[in-house]
Amino acid sequence: MVRTHGISRRALTGIAGLLALATTAGSLSPAAVSAQEPVRIGEINSYSRLPSFTEPYRMGWTLALEEVNAAGGVLGRPLEVFDRDDGGHPGDAVTAANELVSAEGVDLLMGTFFSHVGLAVSDFAHQRGVFFLAAEPLTDAIVWEKGNAVTFRLRPSTSMQAKMLAEEAAKLDATRWAAIAPNYEYGTAAVAAFKEAMATLRPDIEWVEEQWPPLGKIDAGATVQALARAEPDAIFNVTFGPDLTKFVREGNTRDLFEGRDVVSLITGEPEYLDTLGVETPDGWIVTGYPWPSIDTPEHTAFLDAYQTRWDDYPRLGSVVGYAALKAAAAIVEKAGSTETEALIAAAKGIEVATPFGPITFRAADHQSTMGAYVGRTALRDGKGVMVDFRYVDGANVLPSEEEAKALRPE
Repeated sequence: MVRTHGISRRALTGIAGLLALATTAGSLSPAAVSAQEPVRIGEINSYSRLPSFTEPYRMGWTLALEEVNAAGGVLGRPLEVFDRDDGGHPGDAVTAANELVSAEGVDLLMGTFFSHVGLAVSDFAHQRGVFFLAAEPLTDAIVWEKGNAVTFRLRPSTSMQAKMLAEEAAKLDATRWAAIAPNYEYGTAAVAAFKEAMATLRPDIEWVEEQWPPLGKIDAGATVQALARAEPDAIFNVTFGPDLTKFVREGNTRDLFEGRDVVSLITGEPEYLDTLGVETPDGWIVTGYPWPSIDTPEHTAFLDAYQTRWDDYPRLGSVVGYAALKAAAAIVEKAGSTETEALIAAAKGIEVATPFGPITFRAADHQSTMGAYVGRTALRDGKGVMVDFRYVDGANVLPSEEEAKALRPE
């Protein structure tokens, strides 16, 4: 069951049982499950700020929600999701989290997209003693420097994906490098992580230029000119969304990418390749999601279910939303309770099935071992796609649990 902003819990109380009755099956009868007090999940995300990712994300967790309830719910109880839009603003996210906890009585929090928003909700959850499953924010700090007891994170972090890309970038002949990234936590952390990884693999390289456009306000012309003047052999790019589109368009116009290697974080996700379309540059090394070409039993099952439900293809956000909801359900089931301490204990070391295969939430730092696909961009039939890709297990690019634990303030 889904609750959206503007629809109060009280207004829907009368139909909650009917909705659970319509979607519940399994070892308990639908009537038995619907009669139980639901497990309430408070979901917060930047739906209006970055709909290309967050709307597929919503479709992903909605599919998972329907599957969980159709299989009998968790602990014999239906799941309910109360979702809120934070607009990409930390303050609005904290306000939403407070409303969800205080007014809606949710048992746990889930979601967020931007790193600074995720950190704000993590801090709120810690102060209030509420379990928080951070689905998308990529900042390392959320599980390391600013990690806390109640927060667990699903997606591979900036440093994890930077290491994946560095393994490929180190094979290039390029020695003069430039970087471009949005000037906020995610961007600065991504560049720092990539530089650190490259310093180990290729101590001969030098950094000749850095551009830090404000998030969502890139001056693409000036940025491209500055990068071109530095005459780098290769560029590390961290822009995404509308900023990425503007950067690529201006770079193509001014031939910035001609004869230069580009390594680009998350650009291979359909959310961004679809938008680039015929402007998709050729041969960039990227992390992403080559959904049409992944041939594993787990992904095939997810793809079939998703396309049947939505008559659409999944984006990376779809996978994240689906896996996040399934992880939340698995944690509650293992905990046997919705008490925060029980959820924390259950989440440590739990293995969860996802469309990318099984993942584990590490006990030491609360980071999951979900990986990412690394490949190159190409243009096929007027569409951007990923080719020559491979899946990198997140466990292979994480520090040891002992090293990670030492990074946490606890």
